[in-house]
Amino acid sequence: MLRFFIKIFTIIFLLTYIGSAYAGDAEKGKKVFNKCKACHGIDEGGKNKLGPNLWNIVGSPIAAAEGYKYSKALIAYGEEAGNWNEENLDAWLKKPKDLVRKTKMIFPGLKKEADRANLIAYLKENGNN
Repeated sequence: MLRFFIKIFTIIFLLTYIGSAYAGDAEKGKKVFNKCKACHGIDEGGKNKLGPNLWNIVGSPIAAAEGYKYSKALIAYGEEAGNWNEENLDAWLKKPKDLVRKTKMIFPGLKKEADRANLIAYLKENGNN
């Protein structure tokens, strides 16, 4: 009986941990976004800059912002992976060139897991998905 409760507790703990792994703070993410805004906007209907506008990026198809010319490598990744989600955004934000080797994005990445989670929360807040 004790083993049963230990298993149940472990499962609940793991599900809680996995669910909260990407639970960031959007206000803190807004500050992290300062590292992005030289190349990206995040306003609804905003223009692309050096990089695409990131409004509504979470849940949207990868490499599909209208009017932006993506690298062939990111287009190929998008065809394979589909949409931006918390998991692939986390990998992208950690080190873009590790996820898509020949991306034209020059940003080196965010080392801190908390910064990535906060930025993802901010990106989620700035969209309709």
